[in-house]
Amino acid sequence: MSFLFKYKDALLIFISILFYFLFAYFLERSEFYYLIFLWFSLFSTFYLLIKSKTISFSTLVGISVVFRLIFLFAIPNLSQDFYRFIWDGRMILEGFNPYLSLPETYIQQGLNPIAEASELYAGMGEMNGSHFTNYPPINQLCFLIAAFFSSKSIFGAVIVFKLILILADIGILYFGKKLLEKLQLPIKNIFWYILNPFIIIEMTGNLHFEPVMLFFLIWGLYKLQQQKWIIAAILIACSVSVKLIPLLFLPLFFQWFVKNDKTFFLGFKKLIAFYAIIIGTIILLFIPFYATELIENYSNSVGLWFRNFEFNASFYSLFREIGYLFRGYNEIAIIGKITPILTILFLIIITFFRKNKTKIQLITALLFGLCFYYFTATTVHPWYIATPLILSVFTKYKFPIVWSLMVILSYQAYLNTPWQENLWFVFLEYLIVFGFLIYEIKKVYLTKTVI
Repeated sequence: MSFLFKYKDALLIFISILFYFLFAYFLERSEFYYLIFLWFSLFSTFYLLIKSKTISFSTLVGISVVFRLIFLFAIPNLSQDFYRFIWDGRMILEGFNPYLSLPETYIQQGLNPIAEASELYAGMGEMNGSHFTNYPPINQLCFLIAAFFSSKSIFGAVIVFKLILILADIGILYFGKKLLEKLQLPIKNIFWYILNPFIIIEMTGNLHFEPVMLFFLIWGLYKLQQQKWIIAAILIACSVSVKLIPLLFLPLFFQWFVKNDKTFFLGFKKLIAFYAIIIGTIILLFIPFYATELIENYSNSVGLWFRNFEFNASFYSLFREIGYLFRGYNEIAIIGKITPILTILFLIIITFFRKNKTKIQLITALLFGLCFYYFTATTVHPWYIATPLILSVFTKYKFPIVWSLMVILSYQAYLNTPWQENLWFVFLEYLIVFGFLIYEIKKVYLTKTVI
């Protein structure tokens, strides 16, 4: 019987390697039904590997790395953002400030400030090339590292990016396991993130830098659990300096400091110092790029996500259709301003009216605070789900795992040229996600478990 189980494990690993190879080297983004087949097949083998009683922790670590290495020499096939990453990195290497210029300006003037400028601009697309970069300083450092090692080869830069992301995921594995041990949770939970096909494909495969952000975030949460809050603040600032999204979490640390300390005054004093270190570190990291135009360019670029972009939205799609019904045109300019306000109100409510004193309660609050923002946002790209996914590892909620499975339905938009969403696919995605979320909340409520 033991031999049969080991044989089944080996077969699952072989099938996964085969399907990852097909995904990496023989798939186009427009081949939606082929994409769906590979995606759901990989999730099936992933689930069976996680649930296997005979496969060891170290073996799961090994195959997690092997699955990522399959993508090492593959050009991303589901995203073109990496062309802008390469552009920004090479601009810094040549002494330019990437926050102050538009790629399209150079191309329109027939200038080539960096190697392969035309190829990079064509790859990133006109929409990306016509906006100022919105990638924070540590993300830019990753771009610079790739430019340093491969200043004239797109393929070489892609390999450097992938190695950085694989190392970041290994770091998440290391500190995530240690945090699970501290919280007395099963260490195998970390594989819901590390071995997840969504993470392997969207991050290592398609070069989204959420793993670098999450590496600093998980390391920071681990240090916070050790009561080393100054180091934690620096690490969380580094996380924000990769992607801005952890800024949403800052209010939720209130109870961790104020209610867990001996006196309100001492806890509040630590909280203010915690915030000051985070904000100060972020400012310090931006200083090398400082210019009078920086704040305006950067804020305009970030603002586009609220004013212009629409993709894979849940409640926003519903609000938009209601707006069309009553006003006859897209209400994104109004709704895009309201949803951040709703998110702030929700964060205030769970900051002051929900128990967030223990680390599991805190991480659960981070999870729901972020998911509320994504549920009301105008744009939810698939790779955004990486953050809810890693947070869920440390809670009793597993709906982000279901979301990581169903988010692939958003790629149906690329069946059309130019791309166009079929809202029935979006509806199906969120129907399943919300259905599972309601089921989990109901289960927690019925068992009267406060987490």
